[in-house]
Amino acid sequence: MHRQLILVQKVYTRVGLVLQTPPQKPFLKPISLFSKSLIPSSFRIFTTNLRSPLMDPQETSLRQALAGKQAAIDAQANAVRELKASKAAEKAAIDAAVEALKGLKMEKSSIEEELQSIVKSNGGDSKETFRQNLINTLERKLFYVPSFKIYGGVAGLYDYGPPGCAVKQNVLTYWRQHFVMQENMLEVDCPCVTPEVVLKASGHVEKFTDLMVKDEKTGACYRADHLLKDFCKEKLEKDLSLSAEKAAEFKQVLALLDDFSSEELGAKIKEYGITAPDTKNPLSDPYPFNLMFQTSIGPSGLSSGFMRPETAQGIFVNFKDLYYYNGNKLPFAAAQIGQAFRNEISPRQGLLRVREFTLAEIEHFVDPQDKSHRKFREVADLEFFMFPRELQVSGESAKKMVIGDAGTVNNETLGYFIGRVYLFLTSLGIDKERLRFRQHLANEMAHYAADCWDAEIECSYGWIECVGIADRSAYDLRAHTDKSGVSLVAHEKYAEPKEVEKVVITPVKKELGLAFKGNQKMVVEALEAMDEKEAMDMKANLESKGEVEFNVCTLGKSVTLNDKMVTIKKEKKKEHQRVFTPSVIEPSFGIGRIIYCLYEHSFYTRPSKAGDEQQNVFRFPPLVAPIKCTVFPLVQNQQYEEVAEQIAKSLAGAGISHKIDTTGTSIGKRYARTDELGVPFAITVDSTSSVTIRERDNKQQIRVNVDEVASVIKEVTDGQSTWADVQWRYPAHSSISADE
Repeated sequence: MHRQLILVQKVYTRVGLVLQTPPQKPFLKPISLFSKSLIPSSFRIFTTNLRSPLMDPQETSLRQALAGKQAAIDAQANAVRELKASKAAEKAAIDAAVEALKGLKMEKSSIEEELQSIVKSNGGDSKETFRQNLINTLERKLFYVPSFKIYGGVAGLYDYGPPGCAVKQNVLTYWRQHFVMQENMLEVDCPCVTPEVVLKASGHVEKFTDLMVKDEKTGACYRADHLLKDFCKEKLEKDLSLSAEKAAEFKQVLALLDDFSSEELGAKIKEYGITAPDTKNPLSDPYPFNLMFQTSIGPSGLSSGFMRPETAQGIFVNFKDLYYYNGNKLPFAAAQIGQAFRNEISPRQGLLRVREFTLAEIEHFVDPQDKSHRKFREVADLEFFMFPRELQVSGESAKKMVIGDAGTVNNETLGYFIGRVYLFLTSLGIDKERLRFRQHLANEMAHYAADCWDAEIECSYGWIECVGIADRSAYDLRAHTDKSGVSLVAHEKYAEPKEVEKVVITPVKKELGLAFKGNQKMVVEALEAMDEKEAMDMKANLESKGEVEFNVCTLGKSVTLNDKMVTIKKEKKKEHQRVFTPSVIEPSFGIGRIIYCLYEHSFYTRPSKAGDEQQNVFRFPPLVAPIKCTVFPLVQNQQYEEVAEQIAKSLAGAGISHKIDTTGTSIGKRYARTDELGVPFAITVDSTSSVTIRERDNKQQIRVNVDEVASVIKEVTDGQSTWADVQWRYPAHSSISADE
């Protein structure tokens, strides 16, 4: 027992922890010396997090202080505005409030200077410098490169090189394991080319647009909202003379940007004097541009199609067969990984906004009357940053909340997937301190959505939406039912027949035809798709006013109906089953965006041993690392090279990606090369019987027999053990050669 305590004390000491009292809990019952239970789970979590991309503690503290100071400034600025607006406020009180605001701004400036000094000392002069160093490394190591580079490239198109392909495949493999396998989802693979009729039904043909402006002299195209957004952000961040009133105006513009019409957007661009970024020429008025790539199916060109802008529609149109395959039971989920295409107006920000990208989407079909989830309690205690709309509207920052207590998420199934997305992203290596879940504001949500949250990850470009988790209600299945004439519905059989009161909607097609002519069919379809509440509200309005305004989604506008155009009444019927259109909870993952944010969160520089240069390192968890380990013969020696080949063969047999480096360069330089690729483990062959294994981040080494190497690497890279576990089991090794 005493020996066990000493061993655990050594493990804790090795990772730099000081124990006041040796842990007692593991020794309450007999255990194996090689059992993971010997080390408390909290310690295993801590040591795992050593590989997470964490900020300098002082930098973290300063960033938190800066956020708090900004919140205080915003609150004080509001107080100043209220005092100035109040006729009863005395000049002395206003002056005091203004002085307090100036004092807060000076304190903020002091914190910013200190933070800038810390960031600079950590090798990060600015976001742009950090980003450029990262991108240079990514392109030089062939994680990704601009497509068709020898011909000058095409904006918004990128090629993944060998390590980039490996990282992407590892992320997708884990996505399948974490979602498809653990949730027993039905996976499908649908074509990228989609007939026009499908995307007309979904609304993409009419509404999948962005507002574009053109340089009136050169014809160069820009996305209108991006120009306005960039202008407001630059003013808020760099214009020190900006008044509180103007700052509030710019913040309001940013908050309402997604809800601006083309006229409102154009008016703001003219008001602020925004011109073409490259030439400073005047811009045209904004106009809609459809982002889908159009094509034709077949040689005649008569059958029109599009490259799909999302993968979801392929799942929706297959609902009937998937429901049958699942034994006609709800809930169930279908999943798809595939390419999607969007003809972006002005692609920028590298992998964050591209014209061809990989989506991983889930459509979870559920009874609209019961959106509970049997596994919700498994995530209910998770705590992470959430940004509900109330905090956004009040100007506050995101706060840590327990998902089970948040109270702002519409239903358990939506909350369950938010929790699962959090676990997925943090397991990949996304810093949990730079991850938040932001609820869509009312003006952002589609009219049919019950609730929607975005998983946003902070990177050098700001907060980037990487996953959308939405309750889309029954809109999609109803739209395809109306357009195709095939009922995409579910059934609940009753044990005994029930007498139910049902709303019967009867459009008067003759009257509708006279009023709306070619649009008659769309109005009829919209009327028949109404739910009971909407129908009864319409009935009440028609009876009291004789007419009603009715929004027709497929027309993109409201129409006026009178009491001669539709009859609505309730009838009692006996039914043996309930027929309903399922609701859909949709988590949608932008894989390229997640990978780019992972690159940023994993990348850092550290000084070389000589101290005269910085070494680039990717701190990938073994789960996503492109190569799990490298094998180095210490010197060019035939025996060592034969042992290296033997180890490589055993690694290949265990399915572990690896690389042999037999170059004559120093071991330190070879370590540096693999650290720059994010390889977590390096095996150095310096004898024929045993080798050393070096961990990338703490650079500590252990000694392992040759025939055990593959099994040790596999259990750590598969997550069966942590590096601390194997450190405890094998003797430490002091490097006999310069490491960096």
